[in-house]
Amino acid sequence: VLVDLDVEEPNSGLFFEGKLVHEEDNLKMIPQWDESLCTLCGLCPKVCNFHAIMQLGPTILVFPELCHSCYACAELCPVNALPMTPKVIGKLRDYQVDKLHFVESRLNIGEEQAVASIAKTKKYVAGKYAEVRIALFDSPPGTSCPVIEATKDADFVILITEPTPFGLHDLTLAVETMRKLEKPFGVVVNRDGIGNDEVLRYCKAENIPVLARIPNSRKIAELYSAGKLIYPEFPEIRESLGHILDYCLSTAERSPA
Repeated sequence: VLVDLDVEEPNSGLFFEGKLVHEEDNLKMIPQWDESLCTLCGLCPKVCNFHAIMQLGPTILVFPELCHSCYACAELCPVNALPMTPKVIGKLRDYQVDKLHFVESRLNIGEEQAVASIAKTKKYVAGKYAEVRIALFDSPPGTSCPVIEATKDADFVILITEPTPFGLHDLTLAVETMRKLEKPFGVVVNRDGIGNDEVLRYCKAENIPVLARIPNSRKIAELYSAGKLIYPEFPEIRESLGHILDYCLSTAERSPA
């Protein structure tokens, strides 16, 4: 099963034409102020770590964009004046592509909180495809909260970088994050040859396995821009993908449960 967790701009589906087998709303729970019950005690804005609630005179304001659905306000309100209510923030879609199951979630335009959608998607996959041996999760880039949510339960993480100063900078941050999460990981160098060897030297110094080096190729770029898979045209890419898969599986099997 392949799962696109880059819910703000999922693009794995550009390479597949599958049959839609399931679709459902992704929901986010947010508090809804009940003025008739509220005593204006002022506790709810104090317990919200995300500043999603404000007391303005005789009114309690809730900012759904800032809410992380932690339930603190609802659970601690002494008069139950902030019941949690569902809000549709996006869609989850499950496709069948030959023998591949492909799942993606997409946030509605204007939504800012990706974590809830990512968590819902992971829960759906864990329930429906529990018996599947290989589950690949396409994570959003960076080191922000959505990345943490996407990778925190992974058996192995593949970090994609480029041999440029910007690529090295982002890689060092990603490595630090994975080490804090205590996740085994390796690096794939994309567009190999466009820059210097600083990324390779960094990986060697930090004892980070380089799983593959994808060459900078116009042909690859043309195939990618046309929404085509590159491995059928490049035997060396197919070989690299096989090596990555074998390494990931062997590492995951050695890791403690």
